[in-house]
Amino acid sequence: MNLDSKTPTGPLDSKWTRYKSECKLVNPANKRKYHVLVVGTGLAGAAAAATLAELGYSVAAFCYQDSPRRAHSIAAQGGINAAKNYQNDGDSVWRLFYDTIKGGDYRAREANVHRLAEVSTAIIDQCVAQGVPFAREYGGLLDNRSFGGAQVSRTFYCRGQTGQQLLLGAYQALSRQISYGNVKMHPRTEMLDLVVSGGRARGIVTRDLETGKIESHTGDAVLLCTGGYANAYYLSTNAAGCNVTATYRAYKKGAAFANPCYTQIHPTCIPVAGDHQSKLTLMSESLRNDGRIWVPRKTGDTRRPAQIPDSERDYYLERKYPSYGNLAPRDIASRAAKEVCDEGRGVGSGGRGVYLDFADAIRRLGQPKVAEKYGNLFQMYERITGEDGYQQPMRIYPALHYTMGGLWVDYNLMSNIQGLFVLGEANFSDHGANRLGASALMQGLADGYFIIPYTLANYFASTKQERLPADHAEFQRAEKDVGERVKKMLTVKGKKTAVELHRELGQTMWDNCGMARTKDSIQRTIKRVEELREEFWNNVNVTGTDANLNVALERAGRVADFMEFGELLARDALAREESCGGHFREEYQYPDGEAKRDDEHFAHVAAWEYQGPDKPPARLVEPLHWEFVKPTVRSYK
Repeated sequence: MNLDSKTPTGPLDSKWTRYKSECKLVNPANKRKYHVLVVGTGLAGAAAAATLAELGYSVAAFCYQDSPRRAHSIAAQGGINAAKNYQNDGDSVWRLFYDTIKGGDYRAREANVHRLAEVSTAIIDQCVAQGVPFAREYGGLLDNRSFGGAQVSRTFYCRGQTGQQLLLGAYQALSRQISYGNVKMHPRTEMLDLVVSGGRARGIVTRDLETGKIESHTGDAVLLCTGGYANAYYLSTNAAGCNVTATYRAYKKGAAFANPCYTQIHPTCIPVAGDHQSKLTLMSESLRNDGRIWVPRKTGDTRRPAQIPDSERDYYLERKYPSYGNLAPRDIASRAAKEVCDEGRGVGSGGRGVYLDFADAIRRLGQPKVAEKYGNLFQMYERITGEDGYQQPMRIYPALHYTMGGLWVDYNLMSNIQGLFVLGEANFSDHGANRLGASALMQGLADGYFIIPYTLANYFASTKQERLPADHAEFQRAEKDVGERVKKMLTVKGKKTAVELHRELGQTMWDNCGMARTKDSIQRTIKRVEELREEFWNNVNVTGTDANLNVALERAGRVADFMEFGELLARDALAREESCGGHFREEYQYPDGEAKRDDEHFAHVAAWEYQGPDKPPARLVEPLHWEFVKPTVRSYK
């Protein structure tokens, strides 16, 4: 397998401009001849499908929801980054690039990250033109706020509903192309396999979730825009339906899976309340702009927060990281919360929580102003917990949120399989070992609106296309495999539901390969996942049939893939003998508890190649080269 990043040569700030000026084009009349399959309709997928269709390509889009509007992008709250420097506080494309590289603990490609920072400025203009209702200052200009890992205000926002508003903008553009007949939309349709022939992606095999029909779809290129895999841990901030199936099935067809151990723990989530939960709720990182995070100084202090004087509170982020304070990056803030809770100073049920306190902000700004900025978040918190965040501090604790790993892609966003492109969170390319807040929406829209139109055209113009018919042997073989897998799950007739087994898998992953990991705990994870996988195929109970809507069957298929993927994630964590970003190995840390990188041995992308059933995957390496930013010990103090 060749992991050639295909990064353009030349100065960093002109690589993307040079690429666009030199890439091959497809004339408008010929674009109609190309058929593109877009899997997933979140920000990356909806943006890509709408843009490609408007350019003239024939597009088919697929989502397992009943509408593209239900994609999980809608749940993003706090904002989207862009280097506009509207606040005149020193921001620039270079500073956004640098903050992203540093925030990712120097484990991302420089060229990809700089391109993302460049494109960020155009995204805001695009969204404003679509009518996205960004917050505005009194004079009518777009407002900005800060997010973790930055000392400037570059985050554009729509109160706490930024993802929803951005997705509606992309959905409107997509709906327009659907109405014109340029996009064929396939809702309630799940991709269950990728068809590869001659080293090229030729199409996909899907299952209609309402009728159970298994069907092949052929195309000249396949775009996977299917999000991340945080639900391998069962409890995460992701929607319950989010899954790894599309990318993992592509991996089993030869696509390299890069850095699966890079999982992000978000520091501001509502703590776990009990075994009844199926997901966790995110409280936007934007709250850390005005909220102060603290715990009691004394262990076992069970007094109400109002009874604890300021002198007996530990504002631990402000104490440990005075330059960034409560806006320390997510990985650092999460580990700091775990540390104080492990010391016995946590609050709430089980001592697994810290306070997020707005008392100072309310005194300084007044409650109406705080409500203007964060009102819907306070409402959501009160509906879930029954507590008023204006009158008493919110309780938060870290939870699985985002995944930086994903299918390996080159500078063109194409995987090692020709014609298979991967966009947004489904790829690994832009965030390194830790994503800065408000950068997920930025990457999804950058990939869909501004990058894939150039790179896909370059691929089509450089490669002779030979579309296979849907009755080709490779499609028939894939359909048969999908059908047999579905039947097998239905015939086990065991005693445990897929949800029960998924919960056990998630607990194992969280306890042993979650916020902190060791060699021993990771080895326990691998052993336990193997046992759970065997139990799944011998004891799962999937009720109903495959001839109609069957949520239990959908869930079982996704859990089956998590059962295999969990081991891949753990293998990657075991092989990476360093701490960096969201991957924290307790054996590799400085005396003050900060992550200790090993740039001599691990300044690379680890990409895993499937070798077949019952065989360990091969670990491949793409070295990371530092021409413009030299790695240093990451410090936010």
